[in-house]
Amino acid sequence: MEDNKKNVEVSIAPSLPVLLTVAFIVLKLCGVISWSWLWVLSPLWISFALGILLLIIVLIIAVIAGRK
Repeated sequence: MEDNKKNVEVSIAPSLPVLLTVAFIVLKLCGVISWSWLWVLSPLWISFALGILLLIIVLIIAVIAGRK
């Protein structure tokens, strides 16, 4: 009997905004940079804002396409 099982590899790799945020936090805590925490955490909130903007654009396109 033939086995129909598939091997699935899952790779968990941090994204660029996460890596930048970790680097900025380390630099801030070591005193290398004197940025405010708003800018230290900016890779997270900027990527979140871009994701929300993309979602809004997709929803607008879906509504327009649904009317036709």
